[in-house]
Amino acid sequence: MMSTKKTVALIALLAIGFGGAEAVLVATSHPARSEDGNSVEARLQRLEDREAIRELIVEYGHMVDTRNWPGFANLFAEDGEWVGGMGDAKGRATIQKMMEDTMGSGAPKLPGTGNGPNLHIFTNEVIKVDGDTATGVTKWMFVVTDDQNHPKPFYLGHYDDKFVRVNGEWKFQRRAAYGDIPQAAPNMTPYEPTK
Repeated sequence: MMSTKKTVALIALLAIGFGGAEAVLVATSHPARSEDGNSVEARLQRLEDREAIRELIVEYGHMVDTRNWPGFANLFAEDGEWVGGMGDAKGRATIQKMMEDTMGSGAPKLPGTGNGPNLHIFTNEVIKVDGDTATGVTKWMFVVTDDQNHPKPFYLGHYDDKFVRVNGEWKFQRRAAYGDIPQAAPNMTPYEPTK
């Protein structure tokens, strides 16, 4: 039995000998299916889904940092759930109200208080897509301004996420926020800095 490399080389030589360059391209192109049977289209869809979920994660940070609570709530499925140190909320209207009540409205303005200009940084996400659902873990850092208006890491943690595709768009089904430094489970009181 001839090896795959020898077969490809033989086809290439025959094709060149007969002037059929197209045969070389066909014989040496990547297979339409991987060894585990996933089609190129299915693999591409998973990559596109992961990228759409990454965009959802980044949009989440933008909505929190700008205090856009209607936009924030819309990132969740209708029956979506947020679980964290500020409390638990299920459903868009409840999530929006919880964020308005705990974090206030309008852009943050007071440096040194944890309510000054701030931002969320997300990294090291692991996303596993399974059709119209997905799970993920994302590391996060919450950066605030100190009394001198310099950036200061305030809180580091991770999110455990469940995502769902709704009408072709990825949404959070459930987002649980964990504080890692300092440690805090979602149902614990959030970290308050000492002055």
